Amino acid sequence: MSKVPLTVRGAEKLRKELEQLKRVDRPKVINAIAEARAHGDLKENAEYHAAREQQGFIEGRIKDIEGKLSHAQIIDVTKLHTSGKVVFGATVDVLELDNDEKHTFQIVGEDEADTRNGLISVSSPIARGLIGKTEGDVASVDVPGGLREFEILEIRDLEPREIARPRPSEFPDVNSW
Repeated sequence: MSKVPLTVRGAEKLRKELEQLKRVDRPKVINAIAEARAHGDLKENAEYHAAREQQGFIEGRIKDIEGKLSHAQIIDVTKLHTSGKVVFGATVDVLELDNDEKHTFQIVGEDEADTRNGLISVSSPIARGLIGKTEGDVASVDVPGGLREFEILEIRDLEPREIARPRPSEFPDVNSW
């Protein structure tokens, strides 16, 4: 399996979730199973079945995160030399030429994507169209809603440690295109 790019921040977020699942959620559900089992007849014990279902979800998520981390290529984008080009981890201000709307996107790994907050997956059509472009370039992007053209206004710092989250209303719902 090939390596999947992931920012340092994205990897930290996955590690924290994994830690929460292993140290807090897993022991809690094990105790809930033991308590429900103590109530007797397991065939008609809804608490037992709910706890077992939750345990399955937790164990599945643990395996999922461990798999993602094991196949991740963690990239510290603050150390990349971009030469003024859009690259993985870059925050890009663009003008959508069709409707004169400004958007801000940061190109991140697939597991970090959150289109409502301007975090787009490196494998998304918009990110693929923007990568390699420089300020002033126009990127024609074929999205599910049709062809869109974006003029690159500014390429900003690569993955600042603490990103101030803009209001969701500032970003389009990219999935609706």
